[in-house]
Amino acid sequence: MRGAAFAAGQGYFKAVERAGGIPLMLPPIPAFADRIDQLIERVDALVLHGGGDVDPRRYGETPSSEKVYGIVEEHDDVELAVVRAALAADLPLLAVCRGMQVLNVALGGSLVQDIDREDHWFQYHTVELQPGSRIAAAIGDVTALRCHSVHHQSVGRLGDGLSLVGTGTDGMPEAAEVDAARWAVAVQWHPEDSAGDDGQQQALFDELVRQAR
Repeated sequence: MRGAAFAAGQGYFKAVERAGGIPLMLPPIPAFADRIDQLIERVDALVLHGGGDVDPRRYGETPSSEKVYGIVEEHDDVELAVVRAALAADLPLLAVCRGMQVLNVALGGSLVQDIDREDHWFQYHTVELQPGSRIAAAIGDVTALRCHSVHHQSVGRLGDGLSLVGTGTDGMPEAAEVDAARWAVAVQWHPEDSAGDDGQQQALFDELVRQAR
């Protein structure tokens, strides 16, 4: 590969393809932030994927931990604009890890800049979901059994209109939904990591594509 590249994990693309969708990637080019409404009209659903940290200044704080990493202003600009446009258009939305954090910040919420724990870094665990939640309905159970976490931050103060619908056994915020949206859900774990052989995790992408239809 010659020169710098835009990239996203193949797991997302393959999970969308298995669900019957056609995955497309929007590169985080700052000029797009002013044209997001036009671009959103061309897609049927949205996945917000994982990545580095959101700049704490985006939620009214300054970096308070040396572990804050991977801040890219262009990513924040474009992704926050994408989220707001997608919610305004009521597009089906699946927000993953950083995506959950971007969604929360876009709605006026805050983040815990560092959870100071190792048991959420490349670890599998269970998540308990609220009965009747969209995520529980999608996976067909109130317990998500094998959720792969790779994060050092978490949702802090919830954004406006966002409800917490899932937690780990340790109380960690793990899943949220936008109350007024048709289907806008967020998970702190990475369902794409195991969706190839885990029906519960693949079901999130299946439902996203179903909602898009």
